[in-house]
Amino acid sequence: MMPHQTPTLFKSLFRPTLLSVVVALLLLVAFVVLAAPLLPLHDPDAFLSSDGFVPPSGEYWLGTDFLGRDLLARLLSSGRVTLGMALLSTILAHLIGDTLGLLAALRGGWFDAVVSRIVDVVLSVPKIIAGLVVLAVTGPSLVAIVVLTAVVYAAGVFRISRALGQDLIAQDFITVARARGEGNRWLLFGEMLPHVVMPLTADFALRLSFAILFMSGLSFLGLGVQPPMADWGGLVRENLDGLQIGSWAPIYPALSIAVVSVLLNLFVDGLQEREKKEGGV
Repeated sequence: MMPHQTPTLFKSLFRPTLLSVVVALLLLVAFVVLAAPLLPLHDPDAFLSSDGFVPPSGEYWLGTDFLGRDLLARLLSSGRVTLGMALLSTILAHLIGDTLGLLAALRGGWFDAVVSRIVDVVLSVPKIIAGLVVLAVTGPSLVAIVVLTAVVYAAGVFRISRALGQDLIAQDFITVARARGEGNRWLLFGEMLPHVVMPLTADFALRLSFAILFMSGLSFLGLGVQPPMADWGGLVRENLDGLQIGSWAPIYPALSIAVVSVLLNLFVDGLQEREKKEGGV
């Protein structure tokens, strides 16, 4: 009889499954967006035509925007802004939320109570309203948008990591580690964190899609990334008048947001499917 071997995440990513296909597509999107400066494209900020919303052609593959700029170049350029800001804010949200959530579960007492009440307050405020108020006061700078998004979503991450941590603190390996005299730092990062990597990875993908939608929504309302720089939400907003003449200029960035969000959600589904298969073995 062959010995039982639990498949690792590395092996599963390269199997012809939903997870591997989605990962390949996400990597393709990231590669195209990052490699755009190396492609033979027009300057995304250059005014190439005196007419706006020029139809697609051999020179302008997706046509031009409302100011006559190459839409494909601006779509890829704004993609770097959108994905870069969303990724950075999600990393910050998880650094804050995971650390505080696991620490609250580990320490309990007043620390858990105080942080949990602060999180309840943050979660009680609608995200888009909080974004509009904060950015109206601070101004829509890139730093303010990233920090705001990180704080808004760190509250949800805290809830999940705290719940996962509370399931772990009653386990025998935590009791043994405490009996050995291990400090909170080792208990947090050496004992608890490795056991919650997979569910937090799935949550990271979801938060990343939420961050893209949140930031794009702020830009669509005029309080996100400001011209001449643009993200996908800003591209939709500034080219919205093109719909009246049948231009697809606002459709392309909207589709980009939708495609990336769907792929990230499919990634989470793939992780869950993988976990179920491993749990059933």
